[in-house]
Amino acid sequence: MNTVILKFGGTSVADNIKLNVVAEKVISLKKEVKNVVVVVSAQGKTTNQLIKEAQELSAIPDEREMDMLLSTGEQITASKLSILLNRKGYPAISLTGWQAGIKTNSIYTSAKIEQICTDRLQRELEQGKIVIVAGFQGLNEEQDITTLGRGGSDTTAVALQVALEADKCYIFSDVDGIYSADPNMITMAKRLDEISFDEMQEIADSGAKVLHDRCIQMGKKFDCDIVAKSTFSKIGGTKICQKIESSEVKSIVKNENLIEIEINSKETYNVYQNLLQSHVFVEAFKKKSDSLQFRIKKSEQNKVIDLLDNKYAECQIKLKEIDKLSIIGYGITQDNEVLSEVVDILNNYNIEIMDINLSQSKIEILVKKIENSVVEEIHNKLIFRT
Repeated sequence: MNTVILKFGGTSVADNIKLNVVAEKVISLKKEVKNVVVVVSAQGKTTNQLIKEAQELSAIPDEREMDMLLSTGEQITASKLSILLNRKGYPAISLTGWQAGIKTNSIYTSAKIEQICTDRLQRELEQGKIVIVAGFQGLNEEQDITTLGRGGSDTTAVALQVALEADKCYIFSDVDGIYSADPNMITMAKRLDEISFDEMQEIADSGAKVLHDRCIQMGKKFDCDIVAKSTFSKIGGTKICQKIESSEVKSIVKNENLIEIEINSKETYNVYQNLLQSHVFVEAFKKKSDSLQFRIKKSEQNKVIDLLDNKYAECQIKLKEIDKLSIIGYGITQDNEVLSEVVDILNNYNIEIMDINLSQSKIEILVKKIENSVVEEIHNKLIFRT
């Protein structure tokens, strides 16, 4: 191989001890590969802490200023890792997103990469340096710092893989691959050797914090070779690829970070447009007889309520916390037993089903609340079917 991209998440670089583990892994690969580019996230819970501190100053912080603030976390990690590698005798240089040539649109807090000018990257690599890039960030045409959204360092890594025509992109975390469910929730979660881009996209869209959704889209578009591995183990790993899948359940995802909003307004188009213009991701926008109903992430609740209060002060707004259970696997909706088995288990626990949505690779069930023990029973029933 000539060039590889390595991305390390926040748990992998959480402290100086773990940074040493990462440095040794980078050095090991540098001995085998000519060009090594490393993309890093902020250390540990740094981003969460910065968000908390900002919200202590303002319930709805200015989004441009949030990007200024949050981009600092990745820069700290990049510089610390570069200092460590240089001390160990391996020439390295840290670059911010904009120094690495990453140009984005102007949607603050969820910008999209439009172009990467690789001149600086290529120049540093030609000098034999390990290049450490601060993930999750870029620069817009106004020369303002932008961020790509939570988990955006994954997208930085895959975008650099495309731009540099790298052989592989490794996404390292504290988990040794992609699992059939959150292993912190489900004791019998099964590691997958391979999963298709389409199925991985459904997992990300369902709310699992495994890979950034846009990195999967980019990987599929450019047919990139992405491998999810553990920073702290040499075994395991999951390849995300174009593989055509058999009809079987691959993953169960519980998302409890959703709010359902109902507003007694008949201005369907205007409400939807206002949400889009505020860059709010809306799920399942529905028009009822005398109201509108849609779902948002809990993290956007203050922003959305402020928008609705300002523009539709005369309207009544109702909020409801809901859980979403997603069963994912290519072609599973053609197997009637999958949905039947899930509904039977939910009925056994007297869990009322609010809505069911089907697509080629996903069954999505909305309920008011579902306990982890019930999710585990559903997981074990579907994943270990005989």
